[in-house]
Amino acid sequence: MKHLSTATALLALLASTPALAQDKPGEGVTVRPIMSTQMEEDFQHKILFRALEDLGYTVAEPNQADYQTMILAVGANDADFSAVEWRSLHDGFYQEAGGDAVMTKVGTYIEGALQGYLIDKKTYDSGITDLAQLADPEVAKLFDADGDGKADLAGCIPGWGCERVIETGLDAYKLRDTVTHNQGAYQAIIADTIARFQNGQPILYYTWTPYWVSGVLVPGRDVEWLSVPFTALPDGATGNTEYEGKNLGFAVDSIGVIARNDFLAANPAAAKLFEVAKLDINDISAQNKLIADGENTPAAIDKHAADWIAAHQAEYDSWLAAARAAAK
Repeated sequence: MKHLSTATALLALLASTPALAQDKPGEGVTVRPIMSTQMEEDFQHKILFRALEDLGYTVAEPNQADYQTMILAVGANDADFSAVEWRSLHDGFYQEAGGDAVMTKVGTYIEGALQGYLIDKKTYDSGITDLAQLADPEVAKLFDADGDGKADLAGCIPGWGCERVIETGLDAYKLRDTVTHNQGAYQAIIADTIARFQNGQPILYYTWTPYWVSGVLVPGRDVEWLSVPFTALPDGATGNTEYEGKNLGFAVDSIGVIARNDFLAANPAAAKLFEVAKLDINDISAQNKLIADGENTPAAIDKHAADWIAAHQAEYDSWLAAARAAAK
């Protein structure tokens, strides 16, 4: 009887092994992610980390870098994937890092990402509606924060990609003599910009969505997007820069995963996950506002990711089902 019980248990174990393999197709594989240095982009990564772990993968401690270095790391085989590659904005970085020969832009994780220039609504309503108007020294002085007579634009950190667009625009719209592109730590610069707004002073700044800034300085209520006179993108890039009848000067973009081709070929489950996963941009902005309101620890962001999964369980489970099916 003892031998029979042992045999029965062994048969049961053998019978269950294929099911376990199908449930955890990533068992034994360690995935090397790399993220940006922006805490506000940890959330979308952590949702994918959880999905990869549910598929059996081990997720290594992620490295962090600015966007250009992050994409270079994937191209150089120092990382397997990242989930915050802006399809138009970062295409130059992508091509410089080896492009399609070594990587793939997989799926569309986040749609409808915007970038552009904004000013306070009071000044906008007075008739300043286009960035090119700042070529007029008298208009530029409205946004002079340091007393040098030039407009101060709260701008973009080098290495993000947006700085290339802004610098190209300053030349194209002949704004070099009247506009200073401030490129220090963005969080500090935008904090100063918000303080100026709260003091009733005109403001001029660059920002993007999804990000918490547009939850504090709300377009249409507190601020307005400026138009530009024509599209001027760096390195001859093209893209749709129109949004709600305005030319924002930046391509209306989407954000997604880039992953190494060799990793994707060896891991069809992960490849399918990256292809089917989608996040609503408004969910990211809402989570970013939680960070801005003080929920800014790794544990808090882990909870934000877990809460999102719980609130979208059926959708999340469908990602896993598709990934498991791809591995068969």
